[in-house]
Amino acid sequence: MTLSVCLTLDAEADRVVRSLWRRLEVAGVTTLLSHTHGHHVPHLTLASLRSWDLATVRQELARQPVRLPRVVHFDALGMFRRSRCWLVPAPTPDLLTGQQTVVEAVRRGGADLHRHYEPGQWVPHLTLAPRLHLRDLPIVAACVYDVLPVTATLGPLTLIDTSTGTRHPLVPSSA
Repeated sequence: MTLSVCLTLDAEADRVVRSLWRRLEVAGVTTLLSHTHGHHVPHLTLASLRSWDLATVRQELARQPVRLPRVVHFDALGMFRRSRCWLVPAPTPDLLTGQQTVVEAVRRGGADLHRHYEPGQWVPHLTLAPRLHLRDLPIVAACVYDVLPVTATLGPLTLIDTSTGTRHPLVPSSA
């Protein structure tokens, strides 16, 4: 179980990505649409936490101003060596420094950061297929390049429990 600090997409970009997920699923490629709990949303993960205190993470992120880009541009397909394929956003200075600021904030709160999210090692990505077989790469590439480029307006920071898909608002609602 991990907690991710994410940026979600505007409604139109979300629709485009979900449509792409559905198209890939029809072609026989497992995407985040059906992976694990099935509650995934198109997103960019800025930090993945292996251990954390939710209240402290919220507090540290709320007190640390994070400058992030308002808009990102996806114009390429990427793959990690362990078969995860993804859309590549342009790594703007605001995106990279914003990610570093998020990491600093969650670390101040005592969270344990997954090593792939260390600033300077983090690769910004929007996951399409978490376990792509090499034989399916031409199918994925054809589908992806039919829809690229995709421009997305980013939502506010969102905390997502990756084991359930539960979203935790940065500022808890008062009950």
